[in-house]
Amino acid sequence: MVLLTVLLLSILVAAAVGSVSISPVNVGKMLISRVPPFRSMEQTWTAAEEMIILQVRLPRVLLAAVIGGGLSTAGVLFQGILRNPLADPYIIGVSSGASLGAAAALLFLIPAGIGWYGALPLFAFAGAVGATFIVFRVGLMHGRIHPTNLILAGVAVGALFTAIVSFMMVLKIQNLQDVYMWLMGSLSGRGWRQLAAALPYVLAGSMVAVLFTPKLDVYLLGEETAHSLGIDVQRLQKQVLAIGSLIAAACVAVSGVIGFVGLMVPHAVRMRIGPKHTPLTISSFLVGAIFLVAADTLARTVLSPVEIPVGIVTALTGGPFFIYLMKRG
Repeated sequence: MVLLTVLLLSILVAAAVGSVSISPVNVGKMLISRVPPFRSMEQTWTAAEEMIILQVRLPRVLLAAVIGGGLSTAGVLFQGILRNPLADPYIIGVSSGASLGAAAALLFLIPAGIGWYGALPLFAFAGAVGATFIVFRVGLMHGRIHPTNLILAGVAVGALFTAIVSFMMVLKIQNLQDVYMWLMGSLSGRGWRQLAAALPYVLAGSMVAVLFTPKLDVYLLGEETAHSLGIDVQRLQKQVLAIGSLIAAACVAVSGVIGFVGLMVPHAVRMRIGPKHTPLTISSFLVGAIFLVAADTLARTVLSPVEIPVGIVTALTGGPFFIYLMKRG
């Protein structure tokens, strides 16, 4: 409840902060006035301020919360099922696949009239899902998923796809600006459409993930122990990896590559509340949402009117913080 309260307050403050400063109280009143019983509330804000909040800032802030929560939840799932502290949403090819899909669309398909900019998340989502499927197939050994093989397959496929993206950028050097911004991770220009595209996958996937958390607690005792207690280990691995990949793919498809959230947040939360997966998953979603809302607010205000891609902010803040966590053991 404390984290949920902090998240709601951070959303109000983030929506209020910008080149045009608006009182968080007025932001809250604007939102409450949209509820039918309160439509007659006295208006203490201008029509321009209402447009700024409801059409520009609020959807972007909510999208940051959804993506931060989704990436953190996926990080919990991957770290648990792979039993690897370095696992994150990008370890099994989600990031590289989405990058390939987005780069191909921006450099070749959209300029040729095959697609349009509004469909960019679809291309990125298709690339992420395709890459994840390839990694799954490569990581299978005698019909079984081995966590080490899966991680190695993710690294290999990620390196291959990154090389292909770099080669495409060399071929189409005149169209690099959009690709660079996407690869660095940015929420600039994102609105209600992108939020509507990502929200169902992230919320549904996160709720389903919570249902698997008791089995993940048992799974951490070892595959043999989990099997002896009646858990179908292979089925659990496939289900958890599929859910985590779907959540991460939905996030990356609308925001580009935003690193360190899925890696850092679960570790920080785990050090605070322990390794039990049910509270860990829920708390990581909320902390990840708070973190990315704060990071995106910093990205769009610290050098205003110049905007920094939020992926740079998460790396600059997440890198040193993760080193601090690691040195603490």
